[in-house]
Amino acid sequence: MNITTDILTKYFQQFNHDYFADGLPLPRLVPSRSRTRLGSFSCKRKLTWRGRKLYDFTIRISTYYNMTERHMQNILLHEMIHYSIAYTGLKDTSAHGVVFRGMMDNLNRKYGWEITVTQDTRGWELSEAAQKKMERQRYSKRLILALVTHDGKYFLSVVSRRCAGEIELRILRTSDIIEHRWFESSDDYFSTFTVVRSLRGRRVSKEEYERFLPK
Repeated sequence: MNITTDILTKYFQQFNHDYFADGLPLPRLVPSRSRTRLGSFSCKRKLTWRGRKLYDFTIRISTYYNMTERHMQNILLHEMIHYSIAYTGLKDTSAHGVVFRGMMDNLNRKYGWEITVTQDTRGWELSEAAQKKMERQRYSKRLILALVTHDGKYFLSVVSRRCAGEIELRILRTSDIIEHRWFESSDDYFSTFTVVRSLRGRRVSKEEYERFLPK
């Protein structure tokens, strides 16, 4: 489904009325692009003469996957439980402790929801926007750093272009590196590499190292 702020607002208000006695002020509801966090709740804290005050409540729901409406609703309810605990000042044993699980189990048992503490996304279909982004990344050229250390180890890195100059200076200041080269590549081999912003990389064999160097 296409998750928008309007849709999140609609279901938040419905669930707030049905399950939280209209006790939660409308937070910021933000569709996010997170791959690893399907939902999140956050707020800011400040100390006043009356004690700690919470404000700027925000719930984010990921649009990375092509979720069903039911999946989205369960995730929104999960975050609304976090919101309720924070807003009412309840103390829990952990992020998903006794209080959280009690509220979650009540909603599941009494109203037939399938709220969980964690969610396995293996096999989930990506949203159209996420698929297009992956295609763009797949065929765009990545900045690659190849280097050899004094002890005969070989490394390859996919480097953030904004950080390349700083990393080059770091290399020039160290005596541990005997050879390094920069080049660009659109090879799918590098699609699994994390884009780094510091001097680090993936150790590879000499054969792998030499295979990707520009001829």
